[in-house]
Amino acid sequence: MVKQYSSQTEMVKAYLRYLKLQRNYSGNTLEAYRRDLNRLLVYLKQEGLTPTEVKLEHLQHFSAQLYDCGIGARSQARVLSGVRSFYRFLQLDGYMESDPSELLESPQIGTHLPEVLSTEEVDRLENSLDLSKPEGQRNRAIIEVLFSCGLRVTELVSLRLSNLYLDEGFIRVLGKGRKERFVPISPRAIKELKLWFYDRNELKIRAGEEDYVFLNRRGVHLTRTMILIMIKRQATEAGIQKTISPHTLRHSFATALLEGGADLRAIQVMLGHESISTTEIYTHIDTTTLRREILEHHPRNIHYEEEKKKLCQPD
Repeated sequence: MVKQYSSQTEMVKAYLRYLKLQRNYSGNTLEAYRRDLNRLLVYLKQEGLTPTEVKLEHLQHFSAQLYDCGIGARSQARVLSGVRSFYRFLQLDGYMESDPSELLESPQIGTHLPEVLSTEEVDRLENSLDLSKPEGQRNRAIIEVLFSCGLRVTELVSLRLSNLYLDEGFIRVLGKGRKERFVPISPRAIKELKLWFYDRNELKIRAGEEDYVFLNRRGVHLTRTMILIMIKRQATEAGIQKTISPHTLRHSFATALLEGGADLRAIQVMLGHESISTTEIYTHIDTTTLRREILEHHPRNIHYEEEKKKLCQPD
């Protein structure tokens, strides 16, 4: 027998509670799912339907409406992914006998490769900072930690002093789904952090904020928006024409490692990716690097080079 919810609001609350407790999603991720689900609920209200009355054709019409509203393919795919998650939950929880979204197709999207900065461009970004300003050294440390450790901006703003193991060369990061990982930190990033700590020690820190690494002048930890504004401002100051964000530095970290010969699995662990396919999207190799990798490591090419050396060696 199919169960009934007392109200649509209760249904949504139960779904979000499921995502939080069973899927271990963060507050930001839950809010994104709630917003996307709200698009569907608004559409269903216009059509005079409740969520449990929905058939596949209703969802297909909803998908077409997203397209008509000018929503991009990537955003459409994200919204529809949330819709499928919602209906899987309703079926699993016994509120629907079948999942109407099972055959719902998402728009085809190409692999999106965000902008990447070279090491020289990261240096320009850091050198554009005015170190005579109170926030100068702090921002320099932020940029270097993002580039040297590949952190998400949420991970950076929540970084604690108690998570730093600088003598050992590691930091402990609380990532997506509250999963912890240890990430190596470079000597350069350690140096920039220690210089920031001189300035940090002069701040009057608000109660409850003492353990946060990065603080503003009022002694309160930074927000994601503050970091985004700072990075974009410094890109302009440095004369960098690319459209960048804190995430650009994370992508640059992964790309630099891969081009330097790091193993893809090791990069996956450092980035905190659950699936290596995500790492493959984040990291790209230019064709020259790819050709060199094949020439140097494929057994056929190794054998060819060895034979060529024998032929070219004088008797």
